[in-house]
Amino acid sequence: MSPLPVLLAAGPSPSPSPSETAPSVPTLQDAQQSATNAAGWVEENWSTWLAIGLQVLLIVVVAVVLRVAVRRAITKLIERMNRTAQSVDGTAIGGLLVNVERRRQRSQAIGSVLRSVASFVILGTAALMILSTFQINLAPLLASAGVAGVAIGFGARNLVTDFLSGVFMILEDQYGVGDSIDVGVASGEVIEVGLRVTKLRGDNGEIWYVRNGEVKRVGNLSQGWATAGVDVTVRPSEDLDRVKAVLTEVGEAMSKEEPWNEMLWGPIEILGLDSVLLDSMVVRVSAKTMPGKALTIERELRWRIKRRFDQEGIRIVGGLPLQQDEEPTTDPTAGMAAPSAFASTTSPQAAAASPLTPPTSTTK
Repeated sequence: MSPLPVLLAAGPSPSPSPSETAPSVPTLQDAQQSATNAAGWVEENWSTWLAIGLQVLLIVVVAVVLRVAVRRAITKLIERMNRTAQSVDGTAIGGLLVNVERRRQRSQAIGSVLRSVASFVILGTAALMILSTFQINLAPLLASAGVAGVAIGFGARNLVTDFLSGVFMILEDQYGVGDSIDVGVASGEVIEVGLRVTKLRGDNGEIWYVRNGEVKRVGNLSQGWATAGVDVTVRPSEDLDRVKAVLTEVGEAMSKEEPWNEMLWGPIEILGLDSVLLDSMVVRVSAKTMPGKALTIERELRWRIKRRFDQEGIRIVGGLPLQQDEEPTTDPTAGMAAPSAFASTTSPQAAAASPLTPPTSTTK
């Protein structure tokens, strides 16, 4: 059987349609329809997008204006603090109580902290409000931020402790630049105050870096006033009225001379006898001084007391060896040996020890 009848029975093969052979070209009616749909969508939603844009713009403008106003108010407050410190610094006592550099650093630190906190609160609140205008659910974001904050707080708790301790230390004005402090782990003069670390210069010139979170107690030796105390040790035979009069004259003369009259904030007082012993008695001398000048006053006061006592003939115990006023009576027989039994010629011992007389020879 030939294959021709089979092909004729199957019929002619289908020809490809024009749509399959060539891509369709959009007509003018299609473009008009698309433009009409877009215009309709814009017409339906333009009010919503305009409202959202205006809300975002309003939030941004209010946040920026509020941030500028708050930062300017903080800056004015810090400047007023500095002017107050400078006005007090012109007085005699105020200049000693208020250090300009200390006030400046303290005010700058407080201003920096307040400005940073204000910017963070204002801008953070504005960002959350902008997100809420776009119908974004803030609950998961806030929950994630809370969990992240707790994790960071546990991981960097020492850093957070140092920072918070530094902030409260500055706000409470516990110490500042130029103060002599004792923080337990170190002591010295404060040369820099930071929110995390305080720098001290020790007595031997070393620099201590003390973390604010490690400070459990602070002893400030530069606030208020200091007390200079001198113990004068003399012989118990000295006239107390005379010793007191000499000490009073020394204190009055020192209080009237420069620069000691500025360092002394009160008269030099003779407090009386501090102790009485068999070979000495101690007279206590005290004076109120400006902070940090107690040791200088004590050294100068000892110098003046020693010179004046030498002029008055008052001896200080602990210096040169004390000389006896009267020579003790000496026993003339103290250097002699004890009497011996051989010293007496009539004693049996002397007779037994005496040599025998030789016999005399006679010649016939």
